[in-house]
Amino acid sequence: MSDYAKARELGEQAREKEWRRPSFAKQLFLGDFQLDLVHPVPALPEEAAKRGEEFVRAVRRFLDTKVDPAEIERTAVIPDSVVKGLAELGAFGITISEEYGGLGLPYLYYCRALMLVGSYSPAIATLLSAHQSIGVPQPLKLFGTEEQKREFLPRCARGEISAFLLTEPDVGSDPARLSTTATRDGDDYVLDGVKLWTTNGVVADLLVVMARTGRKISAFIVEASSEGITVKRRNQFMGLRGIENGVTEFSQVRVPARNLVGKEGDGLRIALTTLNTGRLSLPATCAGGAKWAVKIAREWSTARVQWGRRVGEHEAVAKKIAFIAATAYALEAVMELTARMADDQSTDIRIEAALAKLYASEMAWQSVDELVQIRGGRGYETAESLAARGERGVPAEQILRDLRINRIFEGSSEIMKLLITREAVDAHLTAAGELIKPDATRQERAAALKRASAFYAKWLPGLVAGAGNLPTGYGDFGPLAQHLRFVERTSRKLARSTFYGMSRWQGGLEHKQGFLGRVIDIGAELFAMTAVCVKAEEDSRDLGRKPYELADTFCRQARGRVDALFSQLWDNSDSQDVRLAKYVLEGRYTFLEEGILDPSVDGPWIGSPSGGENVRRPIS
Repeated sequence: MSDYAKARELGEQAREKEWRRPSFAKQLFLGDFQLDLVHPVPALPEEAAKRGEEFVRAVRRFLDTKVDPAEIERTAVIPDSVVKGLAELGAFGITISEEYGGLGLPYLYYCRALMLVGSYSPAIATLLSAHQSIGVPQPLKLFGTEEQKREFLPRCARGEISAFLLTEPDVGSDPARLSTTATRDGDDYVLDGVKLWTTNGVVADLLVVMARTGRKISAFIVEASSEGITVKRRNQFMGLRGIENGVTEFSQVRVPARNLVGKEGDGLRIALTTLNTGRLSLPATCAGGAKWAVKIAREWSTARVQWGRRVGEHEAVAKKIAFIAATAYALEAVMELTARMADDQSTDIRIEAALAKLYASEMAWQSVDELVQIRGGRGYETAESLAARGERGVPAEQILRDLRINRIFEGSSEIMKLLITREAVDAHLTAAGELIKPDATRQERAAALKRASAFYAKWLPGLVAGAGNLPTGYGDFGPLAQHLRFVERTSRKLARSTFYGMSRWQGGLEHKQGFLGRVIDIGAELFAMTAVCVKAEEDSRDLGRKPYELADTFCRQARGRVDALFSQLWDNSDSQDVRLAKYVLEGRYTFLEEGILDPSVDGPWIGSPSGGENVRRPIS
């Protein structure tokens, strides 16, 4: 079996194949726009909402009086006093049940707190989210035994920091090549291996470690102080200068067998399921960054005058301001809708959470990039430099750097599209069955053709017309009804396009990543349009027409992007791009590399500290 086939098989084994609850996004990709699954948005119990609001206010006060984000950027360290203060607030146990010492707040307020923190100090937001979204609390909440929950969750809620360890120096998104091993020895497992990019790993007290148990991958809770664990270095990055991220080595580390989470072989399933809700932290921090960009863009474009007019009154800048403001409102809408669906638990949000992460990370980056452009040289200059010469120290370039990692964190945009694709076209793949398997027998193909024909004979007629064709459809949304009608019509068009792609390429469809990527991007825009219309309709009860104005502008911008993506589905340079890339890899164009120097090879190389020293930084 090829390495690709092994990786695919491992992923399929870990993937949750059944849909026990309805999914708005899954149906959206199938051309079935079920607005009733997201509107009206599920309401939270009044007591939970009250406690959530009080917590967010407490976090705001703490940040405003106890945290200097410029100091974190300058020193690349979150002070111990800040970590302790956050622990006293309960910020390390926001969603941990009160039964285990946490605050037990809804995901909505977890996300609103992270949105607030992310707008002020993205490094602190990363500390909190890595601990709760992918660290020990979430896997134990979903898969832990009662004994494990009682042993570890109170510690996490008190502020003992946790980290998630999956990536290895030679293994990124391909778990089939995982090399860290866990070998059973009596009442213990013995861990050996190296983990890379262990966010929080330099200061963590508890670790979730993915390791190979024979041919399977399993998850373990590991005490960071265990003998044989060495944090070999603290990594440094383009942004998020305060995060504690390192390289962690395991050498004959003994872990009690009772610390196995789930069963042997459950590791990847635990990781994937944890991320279904764990990914919600990233849309929250992205929304925070985008909303901050609105504030800075407004203030600068109002105060700055060029050629006799305020900067924001020039159309070229006005369009950027409109994009930033409309996008920020949409990202908050996507974040809130997905979080409230997670709290309600009546729908399966695995696709929604992935779409929210993908869309928010891409659009927030674009928003702050436009902010930097609006501020010109002051956008490119550091806040410290601005302040040193007497100007307001606006950290626009820092926030741009800090946001960039979100397109890579917890699944790169490219991997997210593959993941969403697998879930979104699941119905097609199930219907096609052996039709798309290259090694299927003639009899298997004949049976698969019969099943596929029955599925498509029932499904395709439903894509001809719908509520989007009616001039009165979705009238309750007033001026936004036209955009929901567009979403409904476009959902059916997207489903038809996916079917055409399936018919054209059959089993080769999964390799047409350019085509599938555009399909996912269209679906993400439709999901965002739905979320922003739902939010505006709700917000208008208190704010009047203002939310409608933001939502209407966003939807018009999104429709333009959707139309462009559809035009590129069949008219593109994908095949030429793949061919050219192949030539590049073969060295056909090495003449392009002439006339340059590569500082990583040709210049004086600055070495890293020698391996082996333990640079773990305990919180004192």
